Amino acid sequence: MKLFDAHCHLQDPRIITKAPQIITSAVASGVSAFAVNGVSEKDWSLVKEMGAKYPSVVPCFGIHPWYVAERSPQWFETLKSFFETTPTAAVGEIGLDKGSKGREIDFSEQVTVFRQQLELAKELKKPASVHCVRAFGDLLEILKSVGPFPSGVMLHSYLGSAEMVPEFAKLGAYFSFSGFLMSMSEKKAKKMLKAVPSDRILLETDSPDALPKAESGCLYFVDGDPSLPEEGNSAQDLDSASYDKPNVSSDSMKLTKETLNHPANIHIVLGYVAQLLDMKNEELAELSYQNAVRLFSYEGSKILLDRGTGDVSGHTQNQSTTHVS
Repeated sequence: MKLFDAHCHLQDPRIITKAPQIITSAVASGVSAFAVNGVSEKDWSLVKEMGAKYPSVVPCFGIHPWYVAERSPQWFETLKSFFETTPTAAVGEIGLDKGSKGREIDFSEQVTVFRQQLELAKELKKPASVHCVRAFGDLLEILKSVGPFPSGVMLHSYLGSAEMVPEFAKLGAYFSFSGFLMSMSEKKAKKMLKAVPSDRILLETDSPDALPKAESGCLYFVDGDPSLPEEGNSAQDLDSASYDKPNVSSDSMKLTKETLNHPANIHIVLGYVAQLLDMKNEELAELSYQNAVRLFSYEGSKILLDRGTGDVSGHTQNQSTTHVS
């Protein structure tokens, strides 16, 4: 069973020093690829280096809405130069945020920066990974004005309504789900998931954030995580039974919001989403993997380059990479 972590941040300062161990253990658990998203000019070089060093890492460059105010006057030229020198890269993380943190950033500036990056993604025929918090109406309006997106646009950690799914899907949107889905009521989450076309479902971890709610014995932890008690701050192996049917729980060994999320915890997300969709884990794993391979098979992508010879983690594969129309 192969999985594709469609959105994470392995360059995050909280886990960058542990990246080699994290990637090795996640790949061993069945995660074949990681779309690693930059968030500001400050980390694009790190993301680029990770993409060059690890065959399983798909680099992505973008300015996250939280970092819009920190951008330099030449940010857009710098961004374009990163894509010119890194043909393997996709666009992300970009987006809009009207949440508690996003409210601190001028929304008109967010829109300007988002639109520029979205237009660039379309021009370069690359997919874009989009962050959206409490701004789905604004997002839909902008996507309609810039789109459609034949190369795809991914709504990462999607928590929007079921009713908006068809509108986004018509424009070429994919919908990616992380541990944050567990914050939504099960009834609402199930309704929304059932509205998503099967060829547009993706799974992600948003690591090191979005730790899924699960019994601690089912989770992978990051070595040295300072938020964990001494006896629990080392990486933990999972057996297949642990993540086939995760036991969702609210206490999770009294884990805090600061507890770091390991990308191998995508197995927990898989189990939860599969349960809500009344699917077998293996069926959803294959479906979401194929969808991610299709989305990330743009010109220059290492996924496309490795098609038919082996996937990006070195495992053999024979995948279709037809683009969405």
